[in-house]
Amino acid sequence: MDELSQRQHIALDVNLPHAEPGTPEETPGAMPPQNLRQFGKEQRRKSVNPRGVKSSAWRRLLVLGSALAISVYGINEMYGVISLAEITFIQYVILGLFALTFSWITVAFSSSIIGFLCVVMRANRPYSRIETALSTKTAILMPTYNEEPHRIFASIEAMAEALNEAGEGHSFDWFIISDTTDPDIALQEEACLLTIRERLGSKSRVYYRRRRKNTARKAGNVADFCRRWGKAYEHLLVLDADSLMEADTIIQLARRMEADPDAGLIQTIPNLINGTTLIARLQQFASRTYGPVVGTGLSWWVHKEGNFWGHNAIIRRQAFMDSAGLPDLPGKPPFGGHILSHDFVEASLIRRAGWSIIIADDLPGSYEESPPSIIDLAVRDRRWCQGNLQHSRVVGAKGLHWVSRTHHLTGIMSYLSSPLWLALILAGLALSLQAQFIRPEYFTDEFSLFPSWPRMDAARALQLFFFTMIILFGPKVLGLLAFMVDNKQRKQAGGFFRLLLSFLVEVILSALVAPIMMLIHSGAVFSILLGRDSGWNPQRRDDGSMPWADLFFRHRWHMAMGIFLTAAAYLNSLDLLAWLAPALVGMLLSVPLSMFTGSQSVGRWFKKAGIMRTPEEKAPPAIRLKMDEVVDQYREAVKTSPTLAELATHPVLVETHLTLVDAVPLRPRGEFEAPEAMANMKIEEAETIEEAVSFLSDKEKSMVLSTPSLFIKLASIPTRHIKQDPI
Repeated sequence: MDELSQRQHIALDVNLPHAEPGTPEETPGAMPPQNLRQFGKEQRRKSVNPRGVKSSAWRRLLVLGSALAISVYGINEMYGVISLAEITFIQYVILGLFALTFSWITVAFSSSIIGFLCVVMRANRPYSRIETALSTKTAILMPTYNEEPHRIFASIEAMAEALNEAGEGHSFDWFIISDTTDPDIALQEEACLLTIRERLGSKSRVYYRRRRKNTARKAGNVADFCRRWGKAYEHLLVLDADSLMEADTIIQLARRMEADPDAGLIQTIPNLINGTTLIARLQQFASRTYGPVVGTGLSWWVHKEGNFWGHNAIIRRQAFMDSAGLPDLPGKPPFGGHILSHDFVEASLIRRAGWSIIIADDLPGSYEESPPSIIDLAVRDRRWCQGNLQHSRVVGAKGLHWVSRTHHLTGIMSYLSSPLWLALILAGLALSLQAQFIRPEYFTDEFSLFPSWPRMDAARALQLFFFTMIILFGPKVLGLLAFMVDNKQRKQAGGFFRLLLSFLVEVILSALVAPIMMLIHSGAVFSILLGRDSGWNPQRRDDGSMPWADLFFRHRWHMAMGIFLTAAAYLNSLDLLAWLAPALVGMLLSVPLSMFTGSQSVGRWFKKAGIMRTPEEKAPPAIRLKMDEVVDQYREAVKTSPTLAELATHPVLVETHLTLVDAVPLRPRGEFEAPEAMANMKIEEAETIEEAVSFLSDKEKSMVLSTPSLFIKLASIPTRHIKQDPI
């Protein structure tokens, strides 16, 4: 049997002549874009429960009040350090930059103390459960954009089967809402869909829709689903392409939503799993060890004004469609156009409309993965940075709760803090160089019997340094202590001494990577201020390795900055060079560090040694084991999926594909899309299907796959053209 016949045979095994449509019947509903400039109290719904959307003011007072007190103390100490003599302009700049950067970390410190107490008190205790049977329908959405289909569909099968085994599978429908633009991946997605439908049968309902245009990216993808099918469901559970959730977690989210009629959104705190490289393991260990303390502290003080992180969360469909439609921001990207970091904005709009936003910090069984290299982190963070800086045009929207505004400011500062830290380093360097090379003004215009010596309080400066380190590393230490309290997870992570070694390795590696990320984020901020858009690139999942030449190119400016700062510090004094050394080492070694942390072989060595081990490595989640059991079935489906030419050649495959194509809106007369028009002309020119496909670009192939008339036209061409002899 030749390869084509084998492919068709396998496809026929999972295809029927009258295949099930890709999507159910539409239930159209409105999701109007919200007005950020106008909002009245009469537009806010009344809560069902008396305190359904009320938060405890004393929690905010305790956390934010203590953070303010710490900030005032630290800033006053810094002022005392530099105020022994007349303060210079550069010293005022340093004081201002210190005030901004120091105040930024105090909130995390104060909330982590609360988070530590909460985590310790509930250690070794089961989380609160609701046992009532579900009475509503939830759509589980899996958005995807040029991702590996075998991973996505294997995870869906694992979760769907787990829900069926728990007896609640009938309450959930699955939707793969694809924005894939790569035609080969689109064909693989269809093959995996047919495979999962055959494997699950009637036990689960799995649907698939691929958009012809990925307008507004992920937010537009989800909004398109809502406007067309959303009204058939009470809740939406949104996942990411790398998400996994235990069946009990999914069920408990739906039950909590049913039990709280004022809840608009419930967000879980995902744990990172499946890290294969060193940088992924570092993030995984940090998230698992320190994350519960930080996340629980945040959940405690924000209370009913939580946040949305875009995935692994359940949303009340009515709240989302009625109040979270995103407007386009005026102007062009990067600050105008579609809102990239849509999740923060959607959460604040849902809260504005009178619904609560809750972070379910106690609920386990929610997982995702992390980027495999520093370069992949940079690509992801470039997009996030642009989206968060866009929030500068949302933070002042009419009617937002002040805590929602705080979330937006936090998102903005998470990236602005990097250029602020960089500016603080440069200002400190400038102050040192000024003292070394510029002759000071010992006598000012004002009469004085004594000269004005430029002085700083060295002892007080050292005390402030140690105090700042406590504030900076406090959440990590508290997270480690809280993690160790739980006997089971401490043993799964390798025991006390291995856990302590992992902590030290994580701190050292994080300290080396931090200055690189500071420069990456600073570059992203400056790029956005210069008006450059981020684009939209698919994310790598496993292998983070890159050729040396590419790494040198990506990190050339980071090395250059390290060389510049090293030379400047050396010319000043060895003391200054030693003071800056922790930051300089990371910059100077950015290329080998990027290679080292992005290598799978290095990651495997650390995993084998048990360094930065997490409980999920020792005892893999049940849902991950289920996924691993079935993933080879989808790898085979991907491997044997037909090409476009093969698909258009076989009548059964043609009919099957047409049942999965999304509805195409009517084209206004006289308006043409370039890829569609070009594909049409190329197909007309071709004498065989194979020749037509060879003429098409990837963009045109994607258009043919999503346009029934073009695909039928392609399939109508003879597979072989027999040339006749001229007369």
